Amino acid sequence: MTASPKTAIILGTGLGQLASEITDTTEIPYKDIPNFPVSTVEGHAGKLIFGKLGGKDIMAMEGRFHFYEGYSMKEVTFPVRVMYELGIKTLFVSNAAGGMNPEFHIGDLMIITDHLNLFPEHPLRGKNIPTGPRFPDMHEPYDHELIAMADQIAEEKGITLRHGVYAGVQGPTFETPAEYRMFRIMGGDAVGMSTVPEVIVARHCGIRVFGVSIITDLGGFDNPVEVSHEEVQQAAATAQPKMTTIMREIIARS
Repeated sequence: MTASPKTAIILGTGLGQLASEITDTTEIPYKDIPNFPVSTVEGHAGKLIFGKLGGKDIMAMEGRFHFYEGYSMKEVTFPVRVMYELGIKTLFVSNAAGGMNPEFHIGDLMIITDHLNLFPEHPLRGKNIPTGPRFPDMHEPYDHELIAMADQIAEEKGITLRHGVYAGVQGPTFETPAEYRMFRIMGGDAVGMSTVPEVIVARHCGIRVFGVSIITDLGGFDNPVEVSHEEVQQAAATAQPKMTTIMREIIARS
């Protein structure tokens, strides 16, 4: 394997089909990588993929690690540190999320414009790693140029995009109706159990970030609806071709 990718992708729950778009692949199971955690969640394959997407060398994580699995924040974000050491300059993150914005529908793509860090532990807690300053600036956690490029691609391809704020929470329970309403009042448009720690560490490393949430369920409205992990996976699988198109085109044009 001689590729030296500058772009990495983290694929969230039920979003592994994008991996089938990657060509010339070399796959490494997480269990074969020293110090790598192993994903324990259904819908996360647990392997690192090197190959090509949009004509460019990339690496992809098919399956991520979550704080609710019992991993520390340093373990959850360790792959991002590895990406930095491998020379990654741009990180694409994806997730399945619950929509709280009343204008959203199941299957929508939401470009993440900002986030709320509601995890009980900060991923930069502890001795500062000198990939970035002790107190990193977070005025632009998600790259404005990449967001504008996504909007342009979506317009060309006839894909409807939402923009919104992602609320990152610990999990593993789905939210109560009151919690959905609280996160909405706080400024969130969608809520999920990942992404924010990885984005914080990526920005600490100077890596540009582009984030997408697939809205797989809705909450906080007048009629509460029961949510299952299987339904989330199914909704993500249905919507992810649109996400794949956006990411592939951004990579090709970058």
